[in-house]
Amino acid sequence: MPVGLFRVCLLVITAIVNHPLFFPKENGTIPENTEEIIQKMKEREESLRLEQLRLEQEIADQEATQKALEKAAVVVEESKEEKVRWDMWTALSMVIFLLIELWRQDFQEGNWQDIGGEEDDMAVLGKAFKGVAFPDKAVLASFYEKRILGTTGDMARMREMVEGFADDLLEALRSVCNRDADMEVEDCMGVGSMYENWRVRKPFVCDLIVPFAPPEPYCFRCQTWCSGDSFPPDKQGYGTIKVCRAGEDATGCICDKTKLGEDMLCLLHSQVSSTRPSSEMEDLLCFKNTQYLDADQVMKWFQIAVTKAWNRISHKYEFDLSFSLLDSPGALKIKFKSGKSIAFNLTPVVQYENSDVYFISHFPRSSLAADNHSSTHWFLTFAVYERRFIQLVSKTLPANACHVSCLQILSFLHGKQCSLTGPSGLTNYHLKTVLLHLLQARPSQDWAPEKLEARLQDMLKFLEKCLHEKKLYHFFVGNGNVPAELGFPIIFQRAEPLNLFRPFVLRRDIYRKMVDTFHEMLRNMSALINEYTVHIPLAQTNGIRKDPL
Repeated sequence: MPVGLFRVCLLVITAIVNHPLFFPKENGTIPENTEEIIQKMKEREESLRLEQLRLEQEIADQEATQKALEKAAVVVEESKEEKVRWDMWTALSMVIFLLIELWRQDFQEGNWQDIGGEEDDMAVLGKAFKGVAFPDKAVLASFYEKRILGTTGDMARMREMVEGFADDLLEALRSVCNRDADMEVEDCMGVGSMYENWRVRKPFVCDLIVPFAPPEPYCFRCQTWCSGDSFPPDKQGYGTIKVCRAGEDATGCICDKTKLGEDMLCLLHSQVSSTRPSSEMEDLLCFKNTQYLDADQVMKWFQIAVTKAWNRISHKYEFDLSFSLLDSPGALKIKFKSGKSIAFNLTPVVQYENSDVYFISHFPRSSLAADNHSSTHWFLTFAVYERRFIQLVSKTLPANACHVSCLQILSFLHGKQCSLTGPSGLTNYHLKTVLLHLLQARPSQDWAPEKLEARLQDMLKFLEKCLHEKKLYHFFVGNGNVPAELGFPIIFQRAEPLNLFRPFVLRRDIYRKMVDTFHEMLRNMSALINEYTVHIPLAQTNGIRKDPL
């Protein structure tokens, strides 16, 4: 029995050991499965190799992209640094340019009146004077005596007649106006060439200004372009006039300067007193829905008041009175039965504080004011101070000084040239401004009567210089050397100089016309003077067209 069991166990062990799964033979089916496995392993290896190549390519692309980005960043950084350097140089250049320009303007403004301290200041003639023959002293003296003095003898009598009639007309105007509602009219004042004794061109026209004030309890509060308020550049020389109640804002209350809440009330100014009906302000000749005085409304009121005043006193006079020009509301004309007539301008103005500077509504026959200006912006006129300055300086000049003669001759030549070639932007006011500068710049002895020729040349040279630079500064505005005897307001002396030629900088057509007219006047000057001088032969006047008076 044990031997049998042993044999059975040995048989089982032998069968297990010789099983083909443990020891496969070479001709079995196992090698086929191995080849498939090997093939799959090769395919797997190939796919892994391709994947490795793809990953390597992606890594290379990423590295190339990174390098490109780094290179671009370097380029951008370099460009930024270069731009910063360029911007710094540009800014530095602009700062240097502005400093130079400011220094140049300050130098010019500081020396804008130092034009005649020495004879060498005007020793060099400009291009416009090449080939120009100036009349000699004898010709100028003969021309002035026969042509200028012969036509200005009646000015004094005409001024006296116009002033007397204007006073009577204004007195009648006060009688027809409502003292409680209408504007209060003051006495008139004569200004301009007729009252400075240098007007030469006919017809003679007297310019009278009439200050007026609002009825009680109102008053005018004036603001100018140089008072610190914001005025646009094209409004230099202008100001506004606000109609207020007497004492309004006098306490310095901040209720008009800050926005109070709806539940807050100013104890000094009630809402009833601060808000006035629009119709009330329009009755005070203000612009619609504002408190600012309207120049057009003022002129309409003034024309109606003058018409009523004339109807009241017309029976006293043996002539007719009418408005002569539609574009100049204050232009009046006296017509006698004989056919003769006398023209004069009666223009309402508003006094600036307690000075003799006035806001003027319209400039008759002048291009000083802008063509399309707002009716709430009023131009400032310094005509009263100009007249006083000429009178003050005249007392220090030699007897029979030539300053007025120079202005008269130049005004005559300019007027004759405009009658030949048409009007230009250059006006008699510009010519008078040139004379005012020279009067202050040159010593008194330079205006002796025998120096008429030299001073006339000085005026022409100075005017040529101003035309070339497009700068002719107002005599009073920005002039710190105004004589103290005039009592001129300090606010205008400290203001920036006012360039009277500024409008022509933007209007090249007008500027070109003005320069051409000036050059034509220079070329025709000798012939014009000879034409109106009796003893000069006619052969010398062939170079210009005739325009007899």
